[in-house]
Amino acid sequence: MADPMTLQDRPADAPASLDAFARRLQDMAPGLPKRLRQCADHVGRNLDRVAVSTVADLAEGAGVPPSAVMRFCQIMGFSGFSEMQRLFREDYGGARPDYATRLRALREGAGSSPGALLAEFIDAGRASLERLATQANETAMETATHRLAAGRMIHLAGFRRAYPVASYMAYALERMGVAAMLHSGAGHLDQSQAISADDAVLAITFAPYSAETVDLVALAQKRGARIVALTDGVASPVALAGVTVLTVEEVDFGAFRSLSATLAVAMALAVAIGTRRGTV
Repeated sequence: MADPMTLQDRPADAPASLDAFARRLQDMAPGLPKRLRQCADHVGRNLDRVAVSTVADLAEGAGVPPSAVMRFCQIMGFSGFSEMQRLFREDYGGARPDYATRLRALREGAGSSPGALLAEFIDAGRASLERLATQANETAMETATHRLAAGRMIHLAGFRRAYPVASYMAYALERMGVAAMLHSGAGHLDQSQAISADDAVLAITFAPYSAETVDLVALAQKRGARIVALTDGVASPVALAGVTVLTVEEVDFGAFRSLSATLAVAMALAVAIGTRRGTV
């Protein structure tokens, strides 16, 4: 039986920060019906997971149907789950220290000379590559290559930390004569409208996940494009149904994460696509 809860008590405005969300959750939870209270309790215990969860994930964790999660979002003041999750994704970066904090921690630690730092980053890169060597999924790589090579145009999406990887892929594919489009967000141009069902998309994103990349994948999925995601785990918001997922775990040093393993995967994909297309 569904909860006898209506939306008449829904707050006029959605919380503008995670602190405001937590305060509203605390105020409203005691008066919620059973299923919505289960949602509130589960979300309250897993605030760090909302940014990377789906409606189905939260529903399963709370022991409620997905419709209860959607109603919970509305009771909290949001139009739906996507709007609520956007708040968490915008604040998700707070889980990692900013660059000033990371640099201060390195300065306060021992061995912060350029040579010592280089040695530490080399070790982190080596560890990332060794982990990739043991965990790489050859079947997923083969599937990803086939799907990308079959696209009329390959759309490359990678923002913030993932941008160097996406831009390298664009360069490598262009040199091999493979049609590719780099989605950079320059000038706030929305290039996602160029994606069609005949195209392929390579989406590259890592926690804290780029909202631009997540949105582009959702649009590409609606248009029926072939999608490959290069990300850090199956809980990533771009690891959707029908998406070929390649996972890479980078080892960090001083909260600075390497791109060594990610670039190795990107290089392998680029050359494999060129080979499959007969351009190299």
